[in-house]
Amino acid sequence: MIIRKIAYPRAALIGNPSDGYHGKTIAFVFRNFHAEIMLYETPELVLVPTMRDNTVFSGLKDLADDVKQYGYYGGIRLMKAAVKKFYDYCCQNHIGLAEKNFTMRYMSDIPNRLGLAGSSALITAAMRAMFAFYGLSITPAHLASLVLAAEREELDIPAGLQDRVAQAYNVPVFMDFNREFMEINGVGKYERFDLPDDLNLFIAYRTDLAEGSEVLHSRLREDYNAGKKEVLDAMKEWAFLTEEMRDAVGKGDREKVASLINRNFDLRCEVCASSVSEKNRRMVLLARSVGASAKLTGSGGAIIGSYKDEAMYERLCRVLKENSIETLKPLIVRSGGEE
Repeated sequence: MIIRKIAYPRAALIGNPSDGYHGKTIAFVFRNFHAEIMLYETPELVLVPTMRDNTVFSGLKDLADDVKQYGYYGGIRLMKAAVKKFYDYCCQNHIGLAEKNFTMRYMSDIPNRLGLAGSSALITAAMRAMFAFYGLSITPAHLASLVLAAEREELDIPAGLQDRVAQAYNVPVFMDFNREFMEINGVGKYERFDLPDDLNLFIAYRTDLAEGSEVLHSRLREDYNAGKKEVLDAMKEWAFLTEEMRDAVGKGDREKVASLINRNFDLRCEVCASSVSEKNRRMVLLARSVGASAKLTGSGGAIIGSYKDEAMYERLCRVLKENSIETLKPLIVRSGGEE
């Protein structure tokens, strides 16, 4: 039997990057890209590398281009971290596993290292495949925490829960990471959030801006742990913006939605100026130049925003295309459950 499991890229609508700092966020996953795991029983446990794990190159430029696109690490480290953390989880919870092995293959067309949570998508799909292979189950909330543990504890990636929650639930989610609630329950407060079809959202990204979330979060974590007032105040404001977004979407106030999106990015520039590159800033400003709202979808490389009508969307696509930036309308996943 061949098991196939899928996970999708994530876009943060509002509140990021407060998810790792007991804030509030709204995020969703979308079908325009996906990560897929294929798993089947074999005598030995095998993790199959792909082009992302290439170690043979035609020359210096080929190697340099590969590093630019994928960084110094491919997907095998993500698979190994997922398998290791899955095994640890079963041991810690006294779950007996059948004496059988598997081969795991992966693929992903999610633009790499551009703030769309491509790494956590692969780990999420891998976890789903292993739970299915061994006939086990896990709640979406605890799956998200397990995926985060694989990244933080095994790979030392300073990430937050937001990406994994959206990918685990497969619906738009309002997330409250209240410290006291999480200390008692081990997970945050997660609520399904309805995003209307006429909200007119876009996502845009460039492929020459790969950076990785650790660049932003390592700096932000230092300031947060040091109790830097402007950072603590920013976390409170991001949480407030998330509450305001929930109300604005519910009331159909599109102008308010746009202003909240813009404020989310402007606040980031105020407190994390050194980690917002000029190319990231330029993407946002180009989108805003045609009247759209815009902010980063994650840590950098891709933006999300809203537009008023099709005429504005056409202008947006044209302006961004002239600057080597791809634009799409996200096909928001609303199904819930696994795929």
